[in-house]
Amino acid sequence: MSRGVSLFLLIVGAMGILLPFIWMVSLAFKPRDEIFSADIDLLPTRLEWNNFVVAMTQTDVPLYLMNGLVVVLGILVFQILFTVPCAYALVQRRTRWRTVVFACVLAALLVPFHVTAIPIFLGFAEMGILNTYWALILPFIPTAFGIFLFRQFFSQMPKDLFDAARVDGMGEMEIVWRVAFPLALPAATAFAIFSVTAHWNDLFWPLIAITDPELATPPRGILYFRDQESGDDVGPLMAAALIITAPLVLAFLLAQRKFTQGLSAGGLKG
Repeated sequence: MSRGVSLFLLIVGAMGILLPFIWMVSLAFKPRDEIFSADIDLLPTRLEWNNFVVAMTQTDVPLYLMNGLVVVLGILVFQILFTVPCAYALVQRRTRWRTVVFACVLAALLVPFHVTAIPIFLGFAEMGILNTYWALILPFIPTAFGIFLFRQFFSQMPKDLFDAARVDGMGEMEIVWRVAFPLALPAATAFAIFSVTAHWNDLFWPLIAITDPELATPPRGILYFRDQESGDDVGPLMAAALIITAPLVLAFLLAQRKFTQGLSAGGLKG
């Protein structure tokens, strides 16, 4: 296949993926009469900024954004706190069970969260922590993907580096956070993007674990917005969706270089 054909197929595929986002942006800036016009035009005749004013002042979108920030940062911090030492131990601790443990990690990658959602829900119901931030954070702290990613990255580091740290009197946990983790920042950036994107956009679990609108994350909050506030007022609804989507796009653009470094520097190598 020639380079031109490959490039054309990539452009067509990218346009197919971006088309819903482009349409959302178009509707967010259109006045109401143009949204329901029979003509399909991507560019509005005038920019309707009032859609964003309504979304931010007459609805709970700011609260949904704050809830989403608390949840994704809480998940990420705890994931890093537990995942990095686990991945380091899989590389540095020479035990006969190491291969078995790593095989279990790989097997866990094949199990979708939806399979374990009902047992987790029933357990949380017994513990009485549904409708709390902990209900949204705790299920995602164990992450097989994170252990796999950091383990592959740590396995590329020279063993002499860690031996030298031990000779200098460092303990294992000190080596993890003062030597291994700083060198793994590209992998941490890549993992952070995966984690934040997945949990910022997650609707399945918040739809089950949360019934209190005050705790709604952005995707869950959009459902409340549509049902209670927006009705058929599509402009503010699309403006709210754009406001919720924009932070992820900006974060990826700012971290794109480190994200690429994290994947190419050994994080996904076998």
